[in-house]
Amino acid sequence: MEYGYFGFNHGALHEPDDIERVVVTADQLGYESIWTGEHVVLVDPHEAPSPVPPETNFVDTVASLAFAAAKTERIKLGSGIILLPQRNPVVLAKELAGVDVLSKGRLLFGVGVGYVPREFETIGIPYEERGARTTEHIEVIRELWTSEKPSFDGRFTRFSGIQSRPRPVQDPHPPILVGGMSPPALRRAVAQGDGWYGFFQDLEATAAAIKGLEDAAKSTERREGLGRLSISITPPGPVDADTAKRYEDLGVDRLILMRGFGDMGGGGGDAVDGIVSFLEDQAGLFSSN
Repeated sequence: MEYGYFGFNHGALHEPDDIERVVVTADQLGYESIWTGEHVVLVDPHEAPSPVPPETNFVDTVASLAFAAAKTERIKLGSGIILLPQRNPVVLAKELAGVDVLSKGRLLFGVGVGYVPREFETIGIPYEERGARTTEHIEVIRELWTSEKPSFDGRFTRFSGIQSRPRPVQDPHPPILVGGMSPPALRRAVAQGDGWYGFFQDLEATAAAIKGLEDAAKSTERREGLGRLSISITPPGPVDADTAKRYEDLGVDRLILMRGFGDMGGGGGDAVDGIVSFLEDQAGLFSSN
């Protein structure tokens, strides 16, 4: 089992010194990975299904990954997740390849479709296209990251006769983790992903999702060349050793820990101290192994 930390770029962690303190602590404690969250804009005034108040700070994912790369030595850098249909995939492929190069091969590329219609309205992307765009954008980025002569002729993106270099350090490319619990998301993970990422999933929900992935695999063709689908989970709050073992027994490969949604509030020394203490306490799950 690997262990990560979710949420180093938002809420209580949006100032550079605080972000540096947390990512360096996680690196030194031996965590396998650190993960961003993402909302490009937030609905104001707050309304469902937007998850947090509009005053919540979200530092841009790519900027945060690059910043963390410069401050750490070995820890992997995950987008958890990038709202892929809201992005230009050609530009994003370039940005994230740069993160992988500058971090010497530490990028984990987590993607999802998003679920807040007004975010899409603001960016000018039809909400009903989000699934189709995500599926296609994954292949656009894979093509740009791996092909000697990249070309693509899709519904949303077309190109040929171009180069986008440098390509990522990792071979064949940084792992692609597909997030989401809906049946289409599970099928997309099986078809296109190196891994699947379930956010805020307790043991019961995780077991159901893994069963959903197994069912999807019976009727969904997996892209040639992909290996076993890895499973990453953010559980709802801290876990003890027994609970971690129960996740592992279900088939989970990575727990991406978060202290709670309260950390999406304001910053300040007390909040950051609490996150550092959380990292230190939870490191007991793996530091004695």
